[in-house]
Amino acid sequence: MRSGPVSEIGERPLIGLLTGIFNKTRNPHLIVGPGHDDCAVLEISEDEYLVVTTDMLHRKTDFPLQMTGWQVGWMSAAVNLSDIASMGASPVGFLSAIGLPRDTDVAFVEDIARGMADCAKACGTSVIGGDIDTHDELTITGTALGTVRKEELLTRKGARVGDKVCVTGFAGSAGAALHAIEHAIPVPDRLVNALLEPYPRVAEARELARSGLVTSMMDTSDGLALSLHDLADLNKVGFRIHESALPVHDDVRKYVTLDPDKLKDLALYTGGDFELLFTAAPDILDEVFKGFNLSIIGEVVEQSVGMIIERKDGSNLSINRKGYLQLGN
Repeated sequence: MRSGPVSEIGERPLIGLLTGIFNKTRNPHLIVGPGHDDCAVLEISEDEYLVVTTDMLHRKTDFPLQMTGWQVGWMSAAVNLSDIASMGASPVGFLSAIGLPRDTDVAFVEDIARGMADCAKACGTSVIGGDIDTHDELTITGTALGTVRKEELLTRKGARVGDKVCVTGFAGSAGAALHAIEHAIPVPDRLVNALLEPYPRVAEARELARSGLVTSMMDTSDGLALSLHDLADLNKVGFRIHESALPVHDDVRKYVTLDPDKLKDLALYTGGDFELLFTAAPDILDEVFKGFNLSIIGEVVEQSVGMIIERKDGSNLSINRKGYLQLGN
């Protein structure tokens, strides 16, 4: 039994303590259990798995005051549906438990519901239930479910030396938007929406799953660098990332006035992008890249090489284990 405030333990070690308790109970249907991936995976038939995830969001830490009710609802669904996508699964339902301060306007709550419904619909599913209660601050816990054929399940484990490292979309957009909001700096709406209206990469994930080419995958909600470290630890490999290959949107480049260090830090160390990070065999990627915004940003290397980013001048820097964590550390 360990004592002390959770803020001193940190998010990842606390998760480790809890999953150590949960994993003591055997579940014959459980394929991937607590603490091992973006979702739990359960066997439901000879051909399919059920994938399940849950996430909690709060007004103070997750919903900037500028967010509309619709955006709050959209984000609450999106963060969960992104986890479903990261396993290569198709969403089949979304549930939400909403804690509301007593003075919350009913119209705002209706907008939250519309945002959830619209995000679920965009991902090919619907809101199938939930709960409401009173709470000191707006708090939303979402649960998403998905199904995937057994041969198409994608997990964090499987990256091999020589694989290419790839991401969908752009890196650092949400981080730049958050900085702009916090400092009241005007930026284009499309950059702000990268933070407030993240779009789960369900279509891309399904295509990647069907391709049979992906060796490991997870989402980048906690930041690209932290996600790379998670994959490296699990697969006992290293990564060489090329700074010149990091996909940074032109709006972000303009925002930081083309400062290469700021660009690198935004792309690597800020969370909220909800893109997919995956590894794949190097010689067959062209089949997957057709029709989607995917970027090859590096390659899997031996663990002894470490976690490095190759700068444009040819020098190497270590990739720090840094990103978005609720409890720090």
